[in-house]
Amino acid sequence: MFKKISLSIFLIILSLHGYSQEAQLSRLSKLSLLTVGTGQDLAAKFGHSAIRLQDPSVGIDVVYGYGTYNFEDPNFYLNFTRGKLDYTITRHPFSLFERNYVVEQRWIKEQELNLDLEQRKKIVGFLETNLLPENRLYTYDFLFENCATKIPEIFEKNLGDALRFDYNHLEEQFTFRQLIHQNLNVNSWSNFGIDLALGSVIDRKATPYEHLFLPIYVYEQLKYATVNGTPIVKKEVLILDIPTARDTTFFLLSPTFWLGLLLLVVSYCTYSDWKGNTRTKWIDTLLFSLTGIAGFIILFLWFLTDHDATKANYNIFWAFAPNLIIAFYLVKKQPLKWLRTYIRIALVLLVISVVLWLLKVQVFSVLISFILLALGIRYLFLIYHFKKPAQLFKNKKY
Repeated sequence: MFKKISLSIFLIILSLHGYSQEAQLSRLSKLSLLTVGTGQDLAAKFGHSAIRLQDPSVGIDVVYGYGTYNFEDPNFYLNFTRGKLDYTITRHPFSLFERNYVVEQRWIKEQELNLDLEQRKKIVGFLETNLLPENRLYTYDFLFENCATKIPEIFEKNLGDALRFDYNHLEEQFTFRQLIHQNLNVNSWSNFGIDLALGSVIDRKATPYEHLFLPIYVYEQLKYATVNGTPIVKKEVLILDIPTARDTTFFLLSPTFWLGLLLLVVSYCTYSDWKGNTRTKWIDTLLFSLTGIAGFIILFLWFLTDHDATKANYNIFWAFAPNLIIAFYLVKKQPLKWLRTYIRIALVLLVISVVLWLLKVQVFSVLISFILLALGIRYLFLIYHFKKPAQLFKNKKY
């Protein structure tokens, strides 16, 4: 048994050695697209695409996949945040690929490609050339350079004009944000965070081709693609039949609960302050600090990173970065008089953000409604409160 395994590994290595020059495949070889269902982790929420090569005459069964990164990179978090993280193409035995998704409980569908030997050789040669150390790294982009977008790119570069995509099966075209939402639970922190971080640039309608940044759309498109007028999909097989797990969030841990609680606390404190001619300093410090921090994060993603999807983010109007500085002034019992003017400006910006939302210049997360209401209530109270003569509340408890 050990000798058979060793011989098989040796043949695989020997056979793959020359692929960067010219792929040595037999007529029994097969290429197929593998599509993987969604998983529980955020990185797995959008599925996965890969290409499988089988050649039983030499015992080859491997999977080529893009979208792999080195989590051990010492600059991983910094590069990821700045949009400068290098991803790579990898090649793994199919058995390892399949085992991984058995563990993650994610379905796998296979579409065998109806390609002749020369076309298969050309695609495999292209993939092997990409595997060379000098070629394997590329800068990842969530919308335009991911594991799914690489699939039509590979086919286009190697099949040329023989390849035709037919988009007539698309009943509706969606914006990038709508496409992202198809894979996320609205009442989840991941959905809230993505809507907060990504700007108005993703609220334009994606072209039919741009829908292919999601693996499921690549899978569906392949059913309607042709090579020299012949369907590119020869047959389809369900390799792992695992139902997609329902994406549920425990309510007490959900953003609806916590943001709703924030609105209730702000409303209660504001009513109590209004009735008692007082001001709850800690609620102002909390509210202004949180929105200020969010604002600085948005500014960082907009101007100091290479992420295109985080540009033109009008969440900045309500998540106003200077609020973080103002939070320190609001700790004082008698804030400076100019703060009333500042809060008026912040209220105007809050209204502008709502208008932009209503006009669909940028679609905000529905969960932000809680924050906008809390800010609106508190801004109006502070404008009223700072207008009063100091003697009306100077002896009150703060």
